[in-house]
Amino acid sequence: MDHCSILLVDDNPHDVELTLLALEVGSGAKVKVTTSGREALDFLERCDCPEKRPDLILLDLNMPQMNGLEILDALRAGEETRDIPVVMLTTSSEERDQQASYAHGANGYVVKAFNLEQFGEALAQIKRRWLPALRLG
Repeated sequence: MDHCSILLVDDNPHDVELTLLALEVGSGAKVKVTTSGREALDFLERCDCPEKRPDLILLDLNMPQMNGLEILDALRAGEETRDIPVVMLTTSSEERDQQASYAHGANGYVVKAFNLEQFGEALAQIKRRWLPALRLG
């Protein structure tokens, strides 16, 4: 696989912009952005073959209408989506949110930082941990 594809699910335009900048620099990842759980699930339903599905989903925890845990439950319940790695990318550093995310089937949990340098490091963690493995897969 030459490039991996990532589905970013986040309702905060500023966080989306920073995430896109950090992920696209040097990774070659193709990123699709959705701004709600419903939009993400609709997009995944339209991916009618495995090659069109994302290799990784970055999922915000705190979103209106459908939160990250509800989206994660829907992903894990779907035959076509249950095996896609999901990393929670959220501002919450609460232990209970981390535990809940893993209990609902998250593969990873990364806390968004409030300054650019720390945010870049958080996304570098994702690139180091997930993108090389996906390219080899």
